[in-house]
Amino acid sequence: MDPDRLLDGLNEPQVAAVTARGGPVVVHAGAGSGKTRVLIRRIAYRIVTGDTDPRHVLALTFTRKAANELQSRLRQLGLRDQVVAGTFHSVALTQLRRRWEERGIEPPTVLDRKYALVAQLIGRRRDVEVQDVIGEIEWSTARMIDPAQYHLEAEKAGRTPPLGADEFVDVMERFAQIKKRRRVVDFDDLLGLAIRDLRVDPGYADAVRWRHRHLYVDEFQDVNPLQNTLLNQWRGGSDDLFIVGDPNQAIYGWNGSNPFLITDFAQREPTTTVITLADNYRSTAQILTLAKASLGGRGGELVPHRGDGPVPVVTVYDNETGEAEGIAEAVRRSKDPSEGWNGQAVLVRTNAQLVPIEQALAGAGIPVRLRGGKGPLATPEVREVIRRISRPGTDFTQQVQEFAVELEENREESSPAEAERRANRQALLRIIQDYSVVDTTPTGPGFLAWLATIQANEVHRDTDAVDLSTFHGAKGLEWPVVHIAGLEQGFVPISYAETGAQLAEERRLLYVAVTRAERELYLSYTQERTFKTKPTSRRPSPYLPEIERAIEHLRRGLDPTKYKVLVDRARKPLGARKPRGSDEDDPLFQKLRSWRYAQSKAHNVPAYVVLNDATLKAIAQKRPTSKGQLASISGIGPTKLDRYGDAILDIVAAA
Repeated sequence: MDPDRLLDGLNEPQVAAVTARGGPVVVHAGAGSGKTRVLIRRIAYRIVTGDTDPRHVLALTFTRKAANELQSRLRQLGLRDQVVAGTFHSVALTQLRRRWEERGIEPPTVLDRKYALVAQLIGRRRDVEVQDVIGEIEWSTARMIDPAQYHLEAEKAGRTPPLGADEFVDVMERFAQIKKRRRVVDFDDLLGLAIRDLRVDPGYADAVRWRHRHLYVDEFQDVNPLQNTLLNQWRGGSDDLFIVGDPNQAIYGWNGSNPFLITDFAQREPTTTVITLADNYRSTAQILTLAKASLGGRGGELVPHRGDGPVPVVTVYDNETGEAEGIAEAVRRSKDPSEGWNGQAVLVRTNAQLVPIEQALAGAGIPVRLRGGKGPLATPEVREVIRRISRPGTDFTQQVQEFAVELEENREESSPAEAERRANRQALLRIIQDYSVVDTTPTGPGFLAWLATIQANEVHRDTDAVDLSTFHGAKGLEWPVVHIAGLEQGFVPISYAETGAQLAEERRLLYVAVTRAERELYLSYTQERTFKTKPTSRRPSPYLPEIERAIEHLRRGLDPTKYKVLVDRARKPLGARKPRGSDEDDPLFQKLRSWRYAQSKAHNVPAYVVLNDATLKAIAQKRPTSKGQLASISGIGPTKLDRYGDAILDIVAAA
């Protein structure tokens, strides 16, 4: 194959990424910029030019589907030798099995579900969800936090464990012990065991690094510290590394991923070549204007190549029923005969929000497909309630009343997962109320039959249907027409997002949702929404004003690519003095600014990249005395806490 043919159709930055010499190479690939194409062409180009032996390529992805697609597209390019492509876990397991076989060790059993073991450890407790405990164990493992470190790290991250901290640490320790005693390992253990083997046996490590000497990583913004540690062990001292990712699409912080691993890569390794792909081939200029606005104008600098399209629309409805019916009308109106229903998607922040929308679409005769799962009605907590209230021989009305009382009494939400489960149960209660209006003598069997009619419009994946998805579930997908619903405070951002890092991730989630649209984009929110049985007033998302300013810019016929963030600034008369006692007169604030200036010079970055003025002022006001207190201040994430925490606390203590 002629190597130059592999460069056909690529723009200049894409060609640079495919042909870059040396390493490491980090590609910041914006939404719709041809990330996968560049990754595949890079592998093929290096093989065809003789720079890479395909038998020594290891391409790491986050799903088996992505790995299969990568190998399939390489074969379509004419490459016969199959490269190794897989997830971190699958590659680690393959290496471990080979090593166990060579050493005559009987492999441990791989535990695909932790539920039974963890449930056994915490016992029968109504105040604790087993899945929350599992989630906290997985978060700790992903960040390589030992039980002895948990108290400090949880405080720094602002996490509230599902059990008391001491009790949770005890569960972590006993969970590890019981796995060892029974010779079972879970998926995260696979990564830890692979790291251990590479660290303790230099000869084995050299053999693995010789076998996989050309490393490629897709979606690097989703890598967590445990995966990054394994990657560095596979690398050894090699610079033959090519990574691709988009920091603006880092949306898995709850799972331990850390976007600073990609944004700060070049600071950690100064020989890195950084290439940015900013040419967007997916969305219209109007949609990309809103993408930039969804990030508050910070980042998201995408250059449109699709051309102009209609100006996105924001609609406000009285309540969620009106919103759902309005979306159904908009879906029918936007249907393109050449695309069918497949050309559209409705995206929301939480699973529970899908219920009224699914009902409205079903009522309008529009087929739907739930992406990334079966929706709230299929979750364990909702199925359990449905079984209870519809059991033969029970009083349906009484069971529903007891369920409503439980919802009212159990208001405490100890974690985001608990908040999601509570929202799913509330969605079920709303469905029951709708059924009770239709059937004046409600019964369990009658409710099940009515429920079946709601779900009758759900179709299989290959059928022509409108996709319903959460923002998370939509990542990696795209549609000509996208409807984003529920843009309200409490959903966007989600109610439990409190820290600066969490709120930044909420903005990125909205950005992911907006950039799924190719041609048309419709956004909506409600003035009132029913929770439990009570209508509650809703406020629009705090991210909407910037979006509406961008829409006004577009409606005035101004160039979409020239949209700038408008910031209202209070203008002081020339020579006006700052009021006595202002934050900027504080000696501690001045010392912090001097320290920041020294840091920015030392690392050759703008001062605000270290910490912005608002964060310095908050530090000067709150005068933290511990890393836990410092971590509670907006703008101090885990990475900055590790990097600057001790120095800041020393400055505060000296003042």
